[in-house]
Amino acid sequence: RCLSDWSSDVCSSDLIVEGAVHDGLIPGAVLLIWHDGSPVYRKAIGERSLEPRREPMTLDTIFDLASLTKVVATTTAVMQLVQRGEVRLNDPVVRYLPEFGQNGKEDITVRELLIHHSGLPVDLDLSQPWEGRDTAVRMAFAEKPIFPAGSRFLYSDVNFITLGALVERVSGTALEAYCAKNIFVPLKMFHTRFLPPGAWSAKIAPTQYDVDGKMLRGVVHDPTARRMGGVAGHAGLFSTA
Repeated sequence: RCLSDWSSDVCSSDLIVEGAVHDGLIPGAVLLIWHDGSPVYRKAIGERSLEPRREPMTLDTIFDLASLTKVVATTTAVMQLVQRGEVRLNDPVVRYLPEFGQNGKEDITVRELLIHHSGLPVDLDLSQPWEGRDTAVRMAFAEKPIFPAGSRFLYSDVNFITLGALVERVSGTALEAYCAKNIFVPLKMFHTRFLPPGAWSAKIAPTQYDVDGKMLRGVVHDPTARRMGGVAGHAGLFSTA
């Protein structure tokens, strides 16, 4: 809603976030209120780490953005290609990725991937071991829709794994390099990237222990993206608030 009364809005936001921390719903958060092109309020609340040691939240904490990768990186990249006339939203995906047309997917459009109306399943099969981005893309191309395209909304990571591959095919550039050059650097998002370097580790909020008992910190939490090497159209991005 429109922020018209700063004092009451900031107070309400503080209470919501502090209440979530107090109730144990989250360990901490960075509250950022942005208005008319500028940040008008920032506050670090709670802790960014509980285990293996407690650390206070700071304004420059870097978070695993998880599925916000779809919005901040992949959708932006796709729409830049649309703006340049290199991709059209209502084109079938097979125009750009012919291998995608397996198992009844010939008519699925770029738009239907973006808005989760492709009918594709929620995720790739993780019940069997596999590794690598190329493997994941081949699996996505081989998926069979479980609903007719355009018939209903079904949130699907497979959609955005495919869109990440589309960006790479059309641009001729790896997704992480494309986003850095065309989105993050121009916008001066200097702490936004896939595969954060070790030098960032101390400021990254950890997520949870993996199956081997190692705390994930600077390594993507999403298991599919992790198998893909940390770069995927659906997850893998790290950034500050």
